[in-house]
Amino acid sequence: MSFTNKVTNQVMHNNLRYTISRKWGVRRDIKRRELFAQSEAERQAYLFIARNTTLPAQIRYKAQLSLNALTDTHASSTEISNRCVETGRGRGVLGRYGLCRIAFRLRALSGDLPGVTKATW
Repeated sequence: MSFTNKVTNQVMHNNLRYTISRKWGVRRDIKRRELFAQSEAERQAYLFIARNTTLPAQIRYKAQLSLNALTDTHASSTEISNRCVETGRGRGVLGRYGLCRIAFRLRALSGDLPGVTKATW
């Protein structure tokens, strides 16, 4: 096996490891978004009852206890992070497109994003 093939195989192997590790971040984020979506309606209902001052204190207290029991650490909105859907990158993500700045630039230059053009002034 020549030196070039060894280097190419090593680069491909490292690239595969890099890609797999990036996808775990995306999978984890998707799972947390699903958990959040499942419990959000019930959580909002308990919050509304607990904060409603026209209701009796006992009902509000029970709603607060139910809210505390419902809370899962991975189902909170603070656990959700915007990640690039293509690369899994966690920084520089454009929320409107769901892509990081690098993937966005590559897609925009290749014309894959409709309505996105280079700025001219």
